Amino acid sequence: MTSVHTIVAAVCAVLAVAGAAYFLIAVWAAKRWQRERRERPRSSFTPPVSILRSLKGLDPHMYLAFRSHCLLDYEAYEVLFGVSDPGEPALELVRKVQEEFPLRQLRVVHCPDTLGPNGKVSNLTQMLPHAKYEHIVINDSDIVVPRDYLRSVMAPLAEPSVGMVTALYRGIAGKTLGSKLEALGLSADFMGGVLVARSLQGIRFALGGTIATTKTVLAAIGGFEPLAGYLSDDYELGSRTAAKGYRVELADTVVETAVPDYRFGEFWTHQVRWARTVKACRPAEYFGLLVGFALIWAALAVLAAPQAWWTWLLLGVTAVARFASAIVVGRDVMEDPQVMRDLWLVPLRDLMAFAVWVSSYAGREVEWRGQRFRLRGGKLERA
Repeated sequence: MTSVHTIVAAVCAVLAVAGAAYFLIAVWAAKRWQRERRERPRSSFTPPVSILRSLKGLDPHMYLAFRSHCLLDYEAYEVLFGVSDPGEPALELVRKVQEEFPLRQLRVVHCPDTLGPNGKVSNLTQMLPHAKYEHIVINDSDIVVPRDYLRSVMAPLAEPSVGMVTALYRGIAGKTLGSKLEALGLSADFMGGVLVARSLQGIRFALGGTIATTKTVLAAIGGFEPLAGYLSDDYELGSRTAAKGYRVELADTVVETAVPDYRFGEFWTHQVRWARTVKACRPAEYFGLLVGFALIWAALAVLAAPQAWWTWLLLGVTAVARFASAIVVGRDVMEDPQVMRDLWLVPLRDLMAFAVWVSSYAGREVEWRGQRFRLRGGKLERA
């Protein structure tokens, strides 16, 4: 074995060991979260809530998502649907759910003004004055929620020091490989990172699947309108809330989002947009994801030094840590029934994620809703 091969194997081994350690930390963080959930007493804090949902286009399982918000075990709440176009196709589904649940407070708010490139934020800005209640919940239009959803997300807000609550979410995979890879990445990878962040430094961001807060907190951080130029409005809301001295907590619930049946090009475009968005928001942490590709580094160590026994041992240990993290986070915490079925795809998922990570440094342009933008400090500029 040449000295070059030895150096390559050693560098890859260091990265693989760091990645295996990260996966073990993810297992610890997940077990800690499970224990705290079991020990937390049931909350009686149930203030009336306004749920804001911005609509644009049709998503898979959209009616199921609307319907789930009408079946909540909660006394007083309303659901506002914000649309910028009177001909919005999702309005047909809103009318359908209004007919099915005539006793629920379901209202459409027309949002004619364009306040920036982020149409969701434009709608939310115009919807907020129509919300009847102090406590606000925002979630994406395709989010499916359990019956105890509002009780779970409101509970942490009983403490005055808590300014925002967010929630883990899993993907409902379609039939294509791209859809399955994205759903697997959510449950077995991305949410593990959220739990690690929570345990090591606390949550200083929010996830678009659920954001619960109050009008008072929103006023303190400047409201929605300053975020109309950002792609990552959910991250900005959480970051600005934490910067004001409020705590951002994780709710004791998991919601679901529909993952489209991506063709490969669509899957790649979406993953690169997501990656460049995260990189723009948290550049240092994003670079640190390098160690998360531990399986790849361990495999490269074997290829560089196949005759060295320790490279094979390293590959075995790394694989055990990687799959243990995927199972504990994905199956046990996320309760995702797809994880064990698609567990064999983890190496391919890691390989694709590594390719996306490398590509994210090749530019700052993203494609979003059929338009191309350039990211600068998290803000959107027309490309």
